[in-house]
Amino acid sequence: MILLQDLAVLTEEVQQTILPTDSVRQGAKQMIEYAKADPEGFWQEVGQQMLQFGLKVLAALAIFIVGIWIIRWVKNILKRMFERRKTEKTIASFVTSFASISLTVLLIVISVSTLGVNTTSLAALLAAGGMAIGMALSGTVQNFAGGLMLLAFKPFKAGDFIEAQGYSGKVTEVNITATKILTTDNRVVILPNGALSNGTINNFSGRPLRRVEWIINLSYGIDAAKCKEAILAILNSEKRVLQADTDMKKLYKELNISNYQLSTVNYRMDAIPAPFVALKSMNESDISFVVRAWVRGDDYWDVFFAMQERFYTELPQQGFCFAYPHVVVKKV
Repeated sequence: MILLQDLAVLTEEVQQTILPTDSVRQGAKQMIEYAKADPEGFWQEVGQQMLQFGLKVLAALAIFIVGIWIIRWVKNILKRMFERRKTEKTIASFVTSFASISLTVLLIVISVSTLGVNTTSLAALLAAGGMAIGMALSGTVQNFAGGLMLLAFKPFKAGDFIEAQGYSGKVTEVNITATKILTTDNRVVILPNGALSNGTINNFSGRPLRRVEWIINLSYGIDAAKCKEAILAILNSEKRVLQADTDMKKLYKELNISNYQLSTVNYRMDAIPAPFVALKSMNESDISFVVRAWVRGDDYWDVFFAMQERFYTELPQQGFCFAYPHVVVKKV
């Protein structure tokens, strides 16, 4: 009884100094009155409640441990599935991380609810916190949404050469908020995914084959037919220029393009157009020939510059002179 009296005095002091609300004070008073009236029953009930709470804690720990094992199992399943399907690493990493985080949050909520905590208020708190964070990080959320769009529609992938937002270079990394490209002068440019997904993207590596085009300006008075023959002869002597009789099946095999890519990404070309030369226009002081040929995407710039130099060197040797600005002065 002395211990109960001391407990009552201490509880009253705690009520006056610490417990702020009337409801808490009222509950404490009822507990003290119950302890005074039936000390044995009070301690039996406390023991039962502690036992029940201990069982809930054990159940929550068991659920949490099993849940962690299930999450790891799901992550391994996703990893093996992505490796088997040769999914792009960026998409595989994002999906795995998103699934892991979502399942972990769900596991925490289930574990807390097992302890008897009302999860409704916890969900409301999480929603309010998420809204506040979203408003504070609106730009980041926009980039996150843009990253989802890029990962879903895949306008480019790591290794492609693109031009976007006034920059051009090779894509080195695509993450959930930004894309890194390496420019031709060895600069790393980080482009926000929000602006990137809403802008124009020119993917030079989007297809394995590309068409090269040259404009050659020559002087008036040349034989156009013979000039076309000379240009075609130069084109046909270049082994990297693809011809109309190219074996497409063999070409796609050399480029490591699978039948799956041909059917889903629209890589397929049933035949390569033959190299083409035509008189494009008759200008004020020269005539222009347009020259077109198809090459592998990786050979584009090498073929462009190599043929440009050959046109400049070999055409004058065959009597086809380039035009240049000049003024003819006649004596009166």
